[in-house]
Amino acid sequence: MKSTSRSSTGRLLYAQSGGVTAVINATAAGVIEAARAKGVKVYAARNGILGALREDLIDTSKESASAIAALRHTPGGAFGSCRYKLKSLEANRAEYERLIEVLRAHDIRWFLYNGGNDSADTALKISQLGKAMGYDIRCIGVPKTVDNDLAVTDCCPGFGSVAKYTAISTLEASLDVASMADTSTKVFILEVMGRHAGWIAAASGLAGEGVDAPPHIILFPERVFDEAAFLAKVKATVERVGWCTVVASEGIRNAEGQFLAEAGTRDAFGHSQLGGVAPVLASLVKEKLGYKYHWALPDYLQRSARHLTSKTDAEQAYAVGKAAVEYALAGMNAVMPVIVRSSDAPYRWKIEAAPLSKIANREKKMPTGFLTRDGFGITAAARRYLAPLIQGEAPLPYGKDGLPKYVQLKNAAVERKLPEFKP
Repeated sequence: MKSTSRSSTGRLLYAQSGGVTAVINATAAGVIEAARAKGVKVYAARNGILGALREDLIDTSKESASAIAALRHTPGGAFGSCRYKLKSLEANRAEYERLIEVLRAHDIRWFLYNGGNDSADTALKISQLGKAMGYDIRCIGVPKTVDNDLAVTDCCPGFGSVAKYTAISTLEASLDVASMADTSTKVFILEVMGRHAGWIAAASGLAGEGVDAPPHIILFPERVFDEAAFLAKVKATVERVGWCTVVASEGIRNAEGQFLAEAGTRDAFGHSQLGGVAPVLASLVKEKLGYKYHWALPDYLQRSARHLTSKTDAEQAYAVGKAAVEYALAGMNAVMPVIVRSSDAPYRWKIEAAPLSKIANREKKMPTGFLTRDGFGITAAARRYLAPLIQGEAPLPYGKDGLPKYVQLKNAAVERKLPEFKP
């Protein structure tokens, strides 16, 4: 793919958005290193789009090459993230005008927004805004989401690592339950992220294969939760195997369309806040079947577990950051570098540009052919898709204290040039 090889005037602004992942900083490293190679200075917005609105910018040129390189193995979001969705231009013109003011004040000509569906929408809106307001700005969406629900791309950076974490956690916890089942726990329930799409839950199926191998039951948002069928499956599994491992996506719903774990609140994007489906399921098991149970909610642990990052995921995360810079400097606008799969075995992939208009505000759910007929497991097709994404390890440097050596950036602030603005 061609890109400009000369140094360019203007600056590049990079921002992280939404829930962070174990590899989003690898994408940041790809962006900064690729831009430095072209002689382009990179600013980062502190706490996502809010940093741009507040003119709270970070000068990444103050960081050493070794510090930027260390981002490749550091989890979390090095520059801070946010959940903040821009409304339409008609609904909140003041915010859009402010963004252009900030971009113009700092001669920012390229904007890279690293996030999921809503972030793709934000990048698309800003690209449209630049044209409407006569400011030359090239906007590139950079893929990231553990939910793996972005349209067009084969997979999303961040997902491969949470998939690996989930499969390993399912396997290890199941060995524990099997050890104790004779006199203690009969049912273990692991709740994983996934509000509308069951990709993470599906990854748990890689822990074992065969009717008696865990997980014995996977609950997907794509299937209506059937209490009677669930309890019958638990009972039959315990009677046959002696114990039962269940993996449940947080977003499972009943026949009325209600989340089992509905907490009644919403986040900044307007999404329902879910309060925990595992304890709901555990109560059912205890009340209806009388089995002793344990449940676990890994929550942030599943998306921050850098020690279980897949090599494939880490490489893809860096590659989309690098490609995003190449696209921006080549003059492309309103696109996203997406991952295209060439083959399953051996697994081969490449990066291509896709229009943000085909990605923004769309969700990719599990294909029907990836779920078993009873809705409680994954098919061979799903295994072929998922297995390559958790392949390989991405080792960490460890210190004498036995802990990983993660980097903490200086995050030196860029001097403000405009009056204060409160979104």
